Amino acid sequence: MQRRQLGKSGLEVSALGLGCMGLNHGLGPPTDHKTAIDLIRTAVDKGVTFFDTAEVYGAFTNEELVGEALEPVRDQVVIATKFGFNIKDGKMAGLNSQPQHIRDVVAASLKRLRTDRIDLLYQHRVDPEVPIEDVAGTVSDLVKEGKVRYLGLSEAGAGTIRRAHAVHPIAALQSEYSLWWREPEQTVMPTLEELGIGFVPFSPLGKGFLTGAITEKTQFDKNDFRLTVPRFSEANRKANQTIVGVVNALATSKKITPAQIALAWLLAQKPWIVPIPGTTRKARLLENLGAAEVSLSRTELLDIDRTLRTVTVQGERYAPNMQALVGR
Repeated sequence: MQRRQLGKSGLEVSALGLGCMGLNHGLGPPTDHKTAIDLIRTAVDKGVTFFDTAEVYGAFTNEELVGEALEPVRDQVVIATKFGFNIKDGKMAGLNSQPQHIRDVVAASLKRLRTDRIDLLYQHRVDPEVPIEDVAGTVSDLVKEGKVRYLGLSEAGAGTIRRAHAVHPIAALQSEYSLWWREPEQTVMPTLEELGIGFVPFSPLGKGFLTGAITEKTQFDKNDFRLTVPRFSEANRKANQTIVGVVNALATSKKITPAQIALAWLLAQKPWIVPIPGTTRKARLLENLGAAEVSLSRTELLDIDRTLRTVTVQGERYAPNMQALVGR
């Protein structure tokens, strides 16, 4: 597996990471524990060094899973986790990035992850009640104490990124970015490039849609978060098949899969981009990792860009209550 630097931070990771959330959160019933452990360790065996989790996934159980799976190889991998929410009865219960709360979360996450340091600590969502300077300052202190190595932000806007970076260097921004969500190209990515910050796209396969496996007839589990996403209404899934057709056509011509096209496209955008596709299946994991070996020519990239600019994706990517938390 090729390696990449997340911006100018000095943090080096595999070109593709593994988003671990879906193993036991958000996509229906949790994956069998042994199967999930095996999948994470298979990723390690295939050269993945970058693993993403959060306290709210589960809640808490995803960090425990990742900690158990990676404990034998802890010094070979980079673990990213997140703070930023109150959690009540196992569910998100409002934003909280108060300094003492950050410290409490880090202490608890370290235990669940079975480690003495968090490699990359993200603020999960910007908290308008807490100045970002206070957040960055608190994490800066945790870095000095050796409990955290690098600071990251998630779904933050350009202005917030600049303010935080002025207090403590931001190593990476995590936000949604894919062939069907390119809004970060407008202001966020130029800011990241200017400041030397890495970009970690989550949902790089459009929450599974870009693989071609989801149609208007797909039935989601009652606990699948996509049931709350406007973009995944039956009507919008039908309308958005146009973009899948574009990806499928190129995949067929190159004798690879749509998922590999979608991931290779992201890798081709900037050398400091590291997508974190998630999966619960080993076959999909191996398919996704194959994208690191796919090269798209300049002509192919221009053709994709030209075609997709004629396609209007239908539906918002979040329900209104979650949409209000992004881009601050």
